[in-house]
Amino acid sequence: MGKSNHITWHESTVTKHDRHQLNGHKSCVLWFTGLSGSGKSTLANAVDHMLFQQGSQSYVLDGDNVRHGLNSDLSFRDEDRKENIRRIGEVAKLFVDSGQIVSSAFISPFREDRDLVRNMFANEEFIEIFLNCPIQVCEDRDPKGLYKKARKGEILHFTGISSPYERPFYPEIIIETNNLSVEQSISKIVGYLKDKEIL
Repeated sequence: MGKSNHITWHESTVTKHDRHQLNGHKSCVLWFTGLSGSGKSTLANAVDHMLFQQGSQSYVLDGDNVRHGLNSDLSFRDEDRKENIRRIGEVAKLFVDSGQIVSSAFISPFREDRDLVRNMFANEEFIEIFLNCPIQVCEDRDPKGLYKKARKGEILHFTGISSPYERPFYPEIIIETNNLSVEQSISKIVGYLKDKEIL
């Protein structure tokens, strides 16, 4: 089926600025990217919990959770990975429009796809957080046993093993999760949000 030409974007009566005023903070997407096992979900949820405790409007979009529903029709081939990230970008944009701080925890291995999502947002609304963790450390952690399966050839197109990961050139935040604790990492992210007057 072709794309409809009869769709019109409807502006909301309540604006994003209105929601910022009500919430007492601005909205943005914290785009966590890095290898499997680098700590994306752990850190995204830790930041979300801290924001929730202080009364901020926030939510986590997690890679596995989204693939259970919205993106259950997509494989891990390159073209489907691209579509996976595009859809997540669109969902994250809706969350940001609703005034929330949304944490997105996806490997998102390709620079081009992350840049596509970045371009969906206004200036300073997209915050790329690169979890820079050596693959050896990620493999040692291997919380889901995925590296072991990938090494055996049981999982195809696995990032870092049989599919590439393209490191960001200019992420807003770099966190070496093999050197920093979760608490130190949260502090670094919150410090950035305060510096940018998002919080």
